[in-house]
Amino acid sequence: MLEYILMIVPVVFLVGSAVYAYKSVTTRRRSRKRAVLSQIGAFAAVGAISLITAMTVFADPTEAAAAATDGNGFGLAMLGAALATGISGIGGGIAVGGAAPAAIGATSEDPKAFGKALIFVALGEGVALYGLLVSILIISKV
Repeated sequence: MLEYILMIVPVVFLVGSAVYAYKSVTTRRRSRKRAVLSQIGAFAAVGAISLITAMTVFADPTEAAAAATDGNGFGLAMLGAALATGISGIGGGIAVGGAAPAAIGATSEDPKAFGKALIFVALGEGVALYGLLVSILIISKV
């Protein structure tokens, strides 16, 4: 039961901080930059608290001994797969965010340029797909 409570608390805290940031910008007319910085701070605080809680509350001596003999290969593989997917998704989003408006503008000026413009948008999406494939390969090896 304690595990479920400890999994729900960070989510509730992050949702509460998002609502607070939204209310501070819309009703109190505070700066958006300050709201974003408070969201980043809340995310860092929740991450640190979650890591410390996981290390202290869920520390079982038998599991620690098993992890010491097995190594940290499984955890690092999952972390690598998550990073491959996440960072490639962010990069693909940035690429599509820049290429899609340019493709729409080029198509509106010359409808024959649609095929060429679509290729550049698809190249940006390909980056995210490659990251997903790499993470699938990493998970399948573990």
